[in-house]
Parts: sequence; structure tokens; C-alpha cells
Amino acid sequence: MKLKIRKLRPEAVLPSYAHGPEEDAGMDLRSCADLTIAPGATVLVPTGLALEIPPGYEAQVRPRSGLALKHSITMPNAPGTIDPGYRGELGVILHNLGRQSFEVHAGDRIAQMIVARYERVEWEESELQDSTRGEGGFGSSGR
Repeated sequence: MKLKIRKLRPEAVLPSYAHGPEEDAGMDLRSCADLTIAPGATVLVPTGLALEIPPGYEAQVRPRSGLALKHSITMPNAPGTIDPGYRGELGVILHNLGRQSFEVHAGDRIAQMIVARYERVEWEESELQDSTRGEGGFGSSGR
């Protein structure tokens, strides 16, 4: 599948697979700006990219596990969804859960992106069939 992408800034880097499409599900997204994320702060990191996603698809933006483990950097809205009708700049919301400031530099990998198909649904209001789980909620299956 080929998708249309536009660089909004010359320093923007196209999303890419670190180990190739046969080994990686997600493409790396990179920052196109230098910025600092203070402890407890949330920032919007620009990528300098705009996408044209076809109808019936979405792009999912997800945190990088290495940033979470090593630096306590995560995405508070994970996974973020980019709808097919959006044509603005792709930004990544990052939050610093750590105790030290974190430096982001232009070109740094900040998130992963997966393009996925989705289904549109229509709701039919009716009674629901019984199931084994029933109304069992959080923790209902035990440890």
C-alpha cells in the first residue's frame, strides 16, 4: 500500500521501519524540533509531516517502549488516532513521568505509527444475549 505524505518542514523525516517491513509492525516517527520536556509536563512534538490516509484506514500513533523504560516518556492518549480526513501536521503528545527533564532533538525517534483498516458500525438498540462473563468487570477473571 502506498500513502501520500507531505513534508511541511525541510527538516522533517519520513516515517520508516527500523528493521524493515517484514520485521517491524510500526514505523518510527521523528521529531523535527529541539525541545525539553520538564518532569510532569506534556508537550506536542511536531513531526513536520502531513498524511493523506485513505477512507477505511486510520494511522495509530503509539509510544516507544525504549523511551518509556529508560526515560519515563509516554503518550497520555495512546494510541492516538489520525483520521482519514485530517490533513494537518502530525504531532505527537509526549508526557514526562520521570523526575528529570528530557531533551528531544530534531531527528529523534519519538513514537511509532501503524496504519490499520477499521470498520464503520451502526448501532441497533436491543436486548443483549447472555455470555459466560456477563456483567463481570475489572478483575473478574482473577489473577
